[in-house]
Amino acid sequence: MVEYLKKKIFVAGHNGMVGSAIVRLLESKGEDVYKVPRDEVDLLDQLKTYEYFASNNFDEVYMAAAKVGGIQANSAYPADFIFENLLVQNNVIHGAWKTKVSKLLFLGSSCIYPKFARQPIDESQLLSGDLESTNSAYAVAKISGLQLCKSYNQQYGTDFRAVMPTNLYGSNDNFHEENAHVLPSLLKRIHDAKKVDADEVLIWGSGLPRREFLHVEDMARGCFHVMQLDKTSYYDSVLPEYQYFNIGTGVDITIKQLAELIVDVVGFKGRLSFDASRPDGTPRKLLDIGRIGKTGWKAEITLEDGIRSTYEWYKENEALARS
Repeated sequence: MVEYLKKKIFVAGHNGMVGSAIVRLLESKGEDVYKVPRDEVDLLDQLKTYEYFASNNFDEVYMAAAKVGGIQANSAYPADFIFENLLVQNNVIHGAWKTKVSKLLFLGSSCIYPKFARQPIDESQLLSGDLESTNSAYAVAKISGLQLCKSYNQQYGTDFRAVMPTNLYGSNDNFHEENAHVLPSLLKRIHDAKKVDADEVLIWGSGLPRREFLHVEDMARGCFHVMQLDKTSYYDSVLPEYQYFNIGTGVDITIKQLAELIVDVVGFKGRLSFDASRPDGTPRKLLDIGRIGKTGWKAEITLEDGIRSTYEWYKENEALARS
């Protein structure tokens, strides 16, 4: 009987919501997972990143490290978003190539697509129109990471894969009321309003934009699934010019419906109001997940169940949760 040799897998961004979910999944499968704190190896530092890769000889890398935030954070700090994301992903991807990592997965974002993309959005719509202005800096960084992986594959024959997830949420998310993404931000604000028995929660925008939400545990399973595809299956399934999969649920709701669902889960008794003078962002962003679906993957966690489990996690970890 041949003994299975565990892979040495580096998860960049292991403290983040997505990275921590990937770590939990890989460790549950008995893999040899490497995590490094920022004060030990800062991935913004090119030399330290390369030295870390060279000293460990990883078999696989999950590139989940990123600076992320909602509309307000992206609008207020565009230089930070584009600079830090470009630097980190360049260092990790180039370091993986220099040390002959067998396989890498780059995690992007659905914000790479044009603001007025045809719905649902399939992978062929990349670069087909103008980006949403409120997060264009972050989107350009992610598009660059995607192109970087494709270019290394083309020039050096690497196996650097990529996925573009829809809006993610779950345990270990950022719950800041202004700088976080819409779901965790709303969950915290409505929870706080319930604690003080407030009459009202004011929400940015009209409430009309439609969004799709994927639980981070489903995202981790999707990433693992993509990494397990054999090389021929992966590259035969993705568009050759882009080389990535969309990952989502294939279902969207309005921001107003999302807020009402959170109100039900939290048990808030007050009313919701919407400030239409605030930016809405992209009107609709629903991903076409047909390509990854044909490989046998689909999301398993319903939005209501996911919000309930996220809220339970938040209540148990409120003092330590990022906000």
